[in-house]
Amino acid sequence: MSTARKLRLGPLPSSGSTKLTFTCPASLKADLDAYAALHAQAYGEAVDAVTLIPHMLEAFMAGDRGFRKGSGNKAAPPKPG
Repeated sequence: MSTARKLRLGPLPSSGSTKLTFTCPASLKADLDAYAALHAQAYGEAVDAVTLIPHMLEAFMAGDRGFRKGSGNKAAPPKPG
C-alpha cells in the first residue's frame, strides 16, 4: 500500500532555464535522489535530482525572509556595501 506524502516541493511548473554546474557531497546527491523518488511517487511523474534542484533552490530563496527583505525583488540579490 502506497501512502501519498505531501512534500514541500509540489508539482513542477515548466519554465525557461539556464545551465549551471555545481559540485556537492555524495551524501547530498543520495538525499536528492531519494527526494526525487518520493516526488515521483507523490505526483506520479518521474523526475531526477537535476530537474528538482532549481525548483528546490527557488522555493528556498522564496522562503528566506532575510533575502526577500534585502533584495527589493525576488530576482536580484542585495548589493554589497
